[in-house]
Amino acid sequence: MKVLITGGVGFVGGHLANSLGEEGHTVHLLDNFKRGVQDPFIENAVTKYGVKIINADLLDESTLQSLDDDYTHIYHLAAIIGVVHVLQRPYEVLTANVRMTENVINLARRQKALKRLLFSSTSEVYAGTLIHMDMPIPTPETTPIALTALEQPRTSYMLSKLYGEAMCNMSGLPVTNVRLHNVYGPRMGMSHVIPELLFKAWKSKDGDSLDVFSVDHKRTFCYVSDAVRMIRALTESDSALGQTVNIGNESPEVSIGEVASAVVSAVGRKLTLVPQAATPGSPARRCPSTRLLDKLTGVQGVVSLDEGIALTYRWYRDTVFEGQGKTAQ
Repeated sequence: MKVLITGGVGFVGGHLANSLGEEGHTVHLLDNFKRGVQDPFIENAVTKYGVKIINADLLDESTLQSLDDDYTHIYHLAAIIGVVHVLQRPYEVLTANVRMTENVINLARRQKALKRLLFSSTSEVYAGTLIHMDMPIPTPETTPIALTALEQPRTSYMLSKLYGEAMCNMSGLPVTNVRLHNVYGPRMGMSHVIPELLFKAWKSKDGDSLDVFSVDHKRTFCYVSDAVRMIRALTESDSALGQTVNIGNESPEVSIGEVASAVVSAVGRKLTLVPQAATPGSPARRCPSTRLLDKLTGVQGVVSLDEGIALTYRWYRDTVFEGQGKTAQ
């Protein structure tokens, strides 16, 4: 396979690149480096597996004209993401994400032997349904979609992803859409619940308190290596052609408070958890049905939450907290 990954030096893209490179595939990573970091993890993919990095902006269609035309698989992972960015720049999130997807579709149409275009969508598409309808939990892909209020900044990200799914579906290309649910692990940045809690717990002393927001909100989490296996299985499966599929785990469904307890245990601190207000716009529950994923691929998550948090903590401790290294913004 010859693979292009947009947003390739980011969280999922970097892990995907190492997975593909390890098997000897030709891998090109396209990124504008506004959030991603060319850290030792990415350097390993470059030096060990011959992964090529392309510094380019997906919003500039002219820069894409020089890219190769013989990719067999394109993973479109690039997007403006993160709650902070979404709340501060909702218009840019909406318009930029749509333009990037349009440019990737045009790039995909130039390929001579494209087997699959994978579009990375989000669990946020279900947020309005949870609020306005009796949404089933675990939530299947066939669930009717209701919108959150259009004046809410957070809606911009969800809309950009729904529109992207529709663009890919109507493009005439061999596509698969994936809706990622709470994927976590090394290199995911700091503006997410697990690394935020890990950092707070790490810098605390025994006997300190730990503030936990949205303590009663419930999630299922998926470790990044499991997510990569799921994504690859779908992209490389004929049965997933034209499908929109949840990526994640159905169980265990845990509260953010339980996640905080697991974090404290992994860090080895004795801390008092102090419940705080819910984060504005944060869904009270998020749990995907993975029946379609299992039907199409047979792939399921194997890394437990405790194991995944421990692995994530060791990486952040050694690389970021104590090692003074960088992770995504």
